[in-house]
Amino acid sequence: MSGSELARRAGISKTTLSNLEAGIGNPTVATLDALAVALLIPMTDLLAGETGTGPVYVPGTEGDPGEITRELLRRMSGGHSLEMWRMRMPAGQTSTGLPHATGTVEHLYVTAGHVTAGPADAPRLIGPGDLFAFAGDVPHLYRTDDEPVDLLVTFAAPVPN
Repeated sequence: MSGSELARRAGISKTTLSNLEAGIGNPTVATLDALAVALLIPMTDLLAGETGTGPVYVPGTEGDPGEITRELLRRMSGGHSLEMWRMRMPAGQTSTGLPHATGTVEHLYVTAGHVTAGPADAPRLIGPGDLFAFAGDVPHLYRTDDEPVDLLVTFAAPVPN
């Protein structure tokens, strides 16, 4: 695929793409997500190396209570791609998700708080201990009301041939 076509599919300018290729750009998460969707790959393919199959310990961290935070916890691939993220959202926040690559499934596990999440046209309220899986290749959202939420978000995506 040409650079022009990739920029078109991702909805970014050719200059932005050129700067990223040259290592002089500073992309937003939204730009990286748009590029990953256009390339039909998980966003972390643009960021992280492979994670081995041995034991992995990821200590808990304290996030800024006033900001939405996301941390990649684990990434594995081979026939499929699996990513686990910790997501924290303060009260009264909404985060919209761009559709991921075709066939991606998001799994949400709530560890604290309540969140309305899922496909933009059919979100549902979930709380501590709830697991909710939905197609991640459609527009989706996460919305908190009067309390913060802590989630484990797992993306399972087929690896393109």
